Amino acid sequence: MTDETLRATYRILDASTNRALEGLRTMEEWARFAIDDPAMSSELKSIRHLVAGAIGRLPRTSLLLARDTPGDVGTQISLPTEMSRASVASVVAAAAARTAQSLRVIEEYGKTIDTELAAQIEQARYRTYTVASRLELTLPGDDRRRRLQDASLYVLVDAGRDDASFGDAARSLYQNGVDVLQLRDHDADDRTLLERARLGSVIAGQCGGLFIVNDRADLAFAAGADGVHVGQEELPVADARRILGPTKLIGLSTHSIEQARDAVAAGADYIGCGPVFAGHTKSFDHYVGPALLEQVSAEIALPAFAIGGIDLTNVDQVTSAGIHRAAVTGAVRDAPDPAEAAAELKRRLAK
Repeated sequence: MTDETLRATYRILDASTNRALEGLRTMEEWARFAIDDPAMSSELKSIRHLVAGAIGRLPRTSLLLARDTPGDVGTQISLPTEMSRASVASVVAAAAARTAQSLRVIEEYGKTIDTELAAQIEQARYRTYTVASRLELTLPGDDRRRRLQDASLYVLVDAGRDDASFGDAARSLYQNGVDVLQLRDHDADDRTLLERARLGSVIAGQCGGLFIVNDRADLAFAAGADGVHVGQEELPVADARRILGPTKLIGLSTHSIEQARDAVAAGADYIGCGPVFAGHTKSFDHYVGPALLEQVSAEIALPAFAIGGIDLTNVDQVTSAGIHRAAVTGAVRDAPDPAEAAAELKRRLAK
């Protein structure tokens, strides 16, 4: 490589590094200050340090000597869209695209000087793809995620006797404060589940609520539901996302702070935390109690719904632990007046 070519290569690497670090910082500020997400903020900071460390393998003097901002013809070329942004979403999206493109440039030109540098930048590029896609899903304009952020009461329901009774119950619950309904019925056949899921999704749209299908991403997709909820042993979040696409919600059951952290990394939209107390729907060998809720409240930015045996006798323990969202079954289903029970739970969660 001639001296002139080497200098040009260093100039490209210097400019692309600056663009990449600026883009990463722009995304990091949104994660840190707008959505208060420590996991995504930490990941973006880690990628920044990885990029800086990789470039640090090169002589800094060579990079600085190659820098020639006054002589950069690109500074005189601009498009109208560069001087304005339609929304915060477009700011973050532009930063993500700029970062990915710059990292690819560094990787390709870096191969001519230092293959280890190129390998580290490749790793940073793939990590950027992952975190940027998760970050863009948090941006304003995503109505499902906005409603999820506002949600506090989540009720699990079975398929009921028929469409009419299921529809009446769903409508009543939404009208009395339930934000999210999840269809969970392991005894119903697929066609029945699909019929109820389609009906529930329509009613949710009419009432401004969310409708989730338990376990079955395929049925959630076919029914046009708002998303799917999976357990630790069911379909992984990434595969559910491939089925449902980027705009639908994916919830994940978690039973420890480690699983909650993993849910964030996997790209879940919300988590269920429990089982908190003993209930009548399922029996478990171990109950996490309010201790897990305190850990999640202190560390996890995703919407977190306490689940397991929660009712009017213990919901105050949930809110005292810092969690103001709950998923219930029997507390509403078995109440003399399910609608009134739902309304009272909603009031208590708001305290």
